[in-house]
Amino acid sequence: MPKLQHHEQIIKGREVVADDWTVLRLDEGETPETIEVPAGKVIVPLKVWQARREELIKRAGEIGLWFASDEQAQAARDDLDTFSVIAVDFPKFSDGRGYSIAFNLRKRLGYTGELRAIGDVLRDQLFQMYRCGFDAYATRQDRSVVDALKGLTVFSETYQASVDQPLPLFRRHQRDVPLEHSDVGAGI
Repeated sequence: MPKLQHHEQIIKGREVVADDWTVLRLDEGETPETIEVPAGKVIVPLKVWQARREELIKRAGEIGLWFASDEQAQAARDDLDTFSVIAVDFPKFSDGRGYSIAFNLRKRLGYTGELRAIGDVLRDQLFQMYRCGFDAYATRQDRSVVDALKGLTVFSETYQASVDQPLPLFRRHQRDVPLEHSDVGAGI
């Protein structure tokens, strides 16, 4: 029997909303080729999609895709427009590889649908997840989703460029810098 995870509520955009998707995870001994994919809106692992693409593509609109932290976004490059939701799994708080997957999906592969963080997702991560391209968050079930929402507003300004802000701070603000300074960073 496959392991299904469902959150009653998630953060989408900057508000708490009801979640109508279920995340399918393989239990030990299950294989992508034989696992039962239930009816309804299901986010399946990349390996299940790859093994059963021809079957699952007929369910477009009901099938989402999720990447494990050790998988590459390029593995689904040709199918990205099939999914209205793509999730990236954070198996533990300290595993940051999902940030790179999100950045690659948004900036290099041009994915424009919902990009959801799943797994060990905590309030402290949300601001940086947003900066890398996430716009939905299924926080850890033992934490308050309403409290986690505050994590998106912990900083009022950013210095570095990223998905959410392509220009660094010194390019966004005019400074009164004497002409003798030719260094682009002068006055910061």
